[in-house]
Amino acid sequence: MLTLNPSCPSSTVTFSQSRHQHPINASSSLLNPNLLNRIQIQRTLHTSSPLLHKPTSPKLEASTKVSSFTRIYGHPIGISSKPIYQVQDWGSKISQLNKTCGFPSGFSSKPRSQIPKAASEANPERGESEAAVSKPKATTAQLALIFGLWYFQNIVFNIYNKKILNIFPFPWLLASFQLFAGSVWMLVLWSLKLQPSPQISKPFIVALLGPALFHTIGHISACVSFSKVAVSFTHVIKSSEPVFSVVFSSFLGDSYPLQVWLSILPIVLGCSLAAITEVSFNFQGLWGALISNVGFVLRNIYSKRSLQNFKEVDGLNLYGWITILSLLYLFPVAIFVEGSQWVQGYHRAIATVGKPSTFYIWVLLSGVFYHLYNQSSYQALDEISPLTFSVGNTMKRVVVIVSTVLVFRNPVRPLNALGSALAIFGTFLYSQATATKKQKGGEKKN
Repeated sequence: MLTLNPSCPSSTVTFSQSRHQHPINASSSLLNPNLLNRIQIQRTLHTSSPLLHKPTSPKLEASTKVSSFTRIYGHPIGISSKPIYQVQDWGSKISQLNKTCGFPSGFSSKPRSQIPKAASEANPERGESEAAVSKPKATTAQLALIFGLWYFQNIVFNIYNKKILNIFPFPWLLASFQLFAGSVWMLVLWSLKLQPSPQISKPFIVALLGPALFHTIGHISACVSFSKVAVSFTHVIKSSEPVFSVVFSSFLGDSYPLQVWLSILPIVLGCSLAAITEVSFNFQGLWGALISNVGFVLRNIYSKRSLQNFKEVDGLNLYGWITILSLLYLFPVAIFVEGSQWVQGYHRAIATVGKPSTFYIWVLLSGVFYHLYNQSSYQALDEISPLTFSVGNTMKRVVVIVSTVLVFRNPVRPLNALGSALAIFGTFLYSQATATKKQKGGEKKN
C-alpha cells in the first residue's frame, strides 16, 4: 500500500501499486511542484480522453495513473526512484559533495579559491584593489631582510664588476657573460620547479623583442661606463634616469604635474656639478651612463605598451625571458666589436691577477650577483609598495656609491660630493611626486 499526504493534512489518498507495498508519507515540502503539475495534467488527460478513460474504481484509476506516470517519466511518484530516506538525505549529500569537491553552494564549476580570481579578471580594477587590500604588509624584519639582500647583492656586483673591468677591459664580453649567467639561473629554476615557468607563445616572444633590445642597450652602455670611469660617478649619472622618463613619456602623451617637473631640476643640477668636479671624468663614461638611462627608460615605456596582454606573467619570469633574448642580441655584436682582442686580454688579466682561479671567481661572482640583485629587486617590488621601492632604490645608490668609494678609495672633492647628494635628493623628490600623482589618479578612477 502507498499512502500519500498532499498539502492538505486532512486528506489522505491510498493507492495500490503492483506487488510491493511501501507505506510512504510524502509531505508537500519534499514533492517537486513541477512533478505535481505533471501528475495533475496526466490525471486530466486520463479523465478527458475517451480512449484512455475507463470507468473504474478510484483505487484502480489512481493505480493506473501512477503506473502511467511511471512509464512516461521513468520513476515512481516522488523525486527519484530511491527510497524516501535517500530523498530526505539529498540535501545533506549535496552539502557533502560541496565540501568534498571544494564547490560553494549552487554547483559552481570553479573552486572557492578561483572565484575571487574570476571576479578580478572580469573587473581588473576591482581585482587590483582587492589584492592590495588582502595583501599582508611586510613586517619590519621582513623589510630589513629584503633591503639587506638587495643592497648586499648590488654592492657585491658593482665591486667585482669593476675589479674585472680594471684588469680585463672588455665590457661587451663581460656584459654577455652576465646575461648568460642569468639565463642559466632562470633555466635551472624552471627545470627544478623552483619558479613556475610561464606559458610561452609566439605573440609573447614578439612582444618581448622591443623591451629586450632596449634592455640590452641599457646594460651594455652601463658596463662601458663602468669600464671608463669610477663606479660612483656612473651611479650619480644614472640617478638622472627620472629626467629621461619624464621627457620621453611627455612626448608620448603623458602629463605630469608641476611638482614632478620641479623635482627633476635638482637632479640635473646635481649631475652637472658631479660631472664637472669628477676626478676620473671621461666622455665615454659619461655618454655610456646617459645612454644606459635612455635604454632602460625606453624599456620600461615599451614594456607597458607591448605587454598589456601578458599580465599573467610575473616580474621574475618576464625578466628571465628578457635576459635570454638580450643575450641573443648582445653576444654576436660583442664578437664583432672586440672578439679579436679577447685572447690577448685574457693572458694579460691572468698575468695581473696571478691565479686563473681568482679571475674565474671574480667573473662568476659578477655574473651571478648581477642576476641576483635584479631578481631581488623584482621580489622586493612584490612585497612592498611602489613608493617604498622608489625610496629604497634611491637609498641603494647612496649605499653603492659610499661602498665603492671606500673599497676603491676614489678621491672625492667637496663639490663632487655636494653634486652627488643633490642629484640623489632630487631622485627622492621625484619618487615622492610621482607617487602622489599615482594616488590622485587612482582616486579619480574610483
